[in-house]
Amino acid sequence: MSGVAGYERREGSASRSRVGVLSSQLCLSPSLPTVASEKDAALAAVPSDAPTIFDKIIKKEIPATVVYENDKAVAFRDINPQAPTHILIIPKARDGLTGLSKAEERHVEILGHLLYIANVVAKQEGLDDGYRIVINDGPNGCQSVYHLHIHLLGGRQMNWPPG
Repeated sequence: MSGVAGYERREGSASRSRVGVLSSQLCLSPSLPTVASEKDAALAAVPSDAPTIFDKIIKKEIPATVVYENDKAVAFRDINPQAPTHILIIPKARDGLTGLSKAEERHVEILGHLLYIANVVAKQEGLDDGYRIVINDGPNGCQSVYHLHIHLLGGRQMNWPPG
């Protein structure tokens, strides 16, 4: 499952992989200067207060295919979809919420809001037969961007266990 960005692919740049984008945007461990897979990207990612690729999308410094936005969150298409519909939903303010394991009582409202947005976007995308919500957390959870984000996946039959 991806943990990365969703900015528009332009003609001629489809070969630019998510891992390549991550390598150029993440604060990587010096012992792992390059990454070859999603798992490697997650293992190389270092939690930091530095702006993430998602912060750059929020600030419109990196283009994204936005499908929903309000004052608290933004939802955009993943550049390396793992299903016909693969959308990332992120809070606009990190507020210490780099991953789900960092959630505190003060984050309850935004966590509920993100799940509500997932439902709104799923309806907007026509995912009437169901969808999957995924939150990767930490290295073992394959989290490669330390800015909480929800993956909305749909448009095909999901398998179990997820992996």
